[in-house]
Amino acid sequence: MQIENITVTHHNRTIDATYYRPDGKACFPLVIFSHGYNGHKTDFAVSAEYFARSGIGALCFTFCGGSTRDVSGFPTTEMTLFTEKEDLLAVIDEVKKWTWVDNSHIYLFGASQGGMVSALAAEERGEEIRALILLYPALCIADDWNARFAKAEDIPESETLWDMTLGRGFFETIRGFQVKERIGQFGGRVLLMHGTEDSVVSADYSVWASERYENARLEKFQGEAHGFSEAGNRRMEAMALYFIHECMAGGSDILTDM
Repeated sequence: MQIENITVTHHNRTIDATYYRPDGKACFPLVIFSHGYNGHKTDFAVSAEYFARSGIGALCFTFCGGSTRDVSGFPTTEMTLFTEKEDLLAVIDEVKKWTWVDNSHIYLFGASQGGMVSALAAEERGEEIRALILLYPALCIADDWNARFAKAEDIPESETLWDMTLGRGFFETIRGFQVKERIGQFGGRVLLMHGTEDSVVSADYSVWASERYENARLEKFQGEAHGFSEAGNRRMEAMALYFIHECMAGGSDILTDM
């Protein structure tokens, strides 16, 4: 496979990314990996290589301001769910220019906060996305923070969570945000994977999403927390690859057992 670091510039900020291109001269499907809160493009490097060895291209990137390891220079205090959505949309626009990518088979893979962002992007660009893979998606973000800061005057200028500092804008932009009104219209296939022992994001959100989307399947991972074990990750990768192959094969719109 070919592994190459690239940058994607938009809105006066530059995304740090790495693509994984399978060997050969074919036009390949592509999976875009979106990491979680304070994550990094390397979080899914092992998975990206797994897909590339299986003939599926992959791209991993770091959200601008979405990580203390981000090199874009965009402050974490300026990052919001919506700046991250802009980042993902810019990545989609970029990969569609690549001659080795099959534009009819672009897949979004989002974990935790990246899952929430991927779900939002799929609502906006549904006609460009073949399918959506959501790994313990943090669909609870707005609900949790709005419960914590019930009034606008409760919002602080900054708040540090898990060693990363968020700015006031993060919380202001999700005031009045109702996830159940903002996602669920994406008409492509959706695979959700969630651990039964997740104490960060309730699996109830994935249960709701699996019922909300027209064509979705939820796989519960027994005993897994928010962030899977090595064994859980290997199972996740195999399940996601099977799902992509199903989507590539077409056929029935109803997801079959995996």
